[in-house]
Amino acid sequence: MTLPFTRRVIERIHAIPRGKVTTYGAVAAMAGSPRAARQVVRILHSSSRKEGLPWHRVIRKDGSIGLPAQRGGDLQRELLEAEGVTFDQRDRVELKRWLWRPQADAAPCNNDQPQG
Repeated sequence: MTLPFTRRVIERIHAIPRGKVTTYGAVAAMAGSPRAARQVVRILHSSSRKEGLPWHRVIRKDGSIGLPAQRGGDLQRELLEAEGVTFDQRDRVELKRWLWRPQADAAPCNNDQPQG
């Protein structure tokens, strides 16, 4: 059985449009638990393939890719660049340009805390 928080995270990640990015913390906040960025990382790690998540669109709050190059970081960058996302001279996504800001009228979610 999927936990409510996990389901909300999965739904929020599926909603990230092509050519946009968001951060682990922003996904956690959108899912109702702003301090659960590490839980988002765990969910991405365990559910990306099974749920068909656009995992490459979730990055660190400083715009950097959270994965080492040899463990998917290079692929993440390639996938983002294929969607038109650009990086600055420090290899960070230009958040001012590419950060996804969901509409204010998006469906609210309840504040159930992540479990486990």
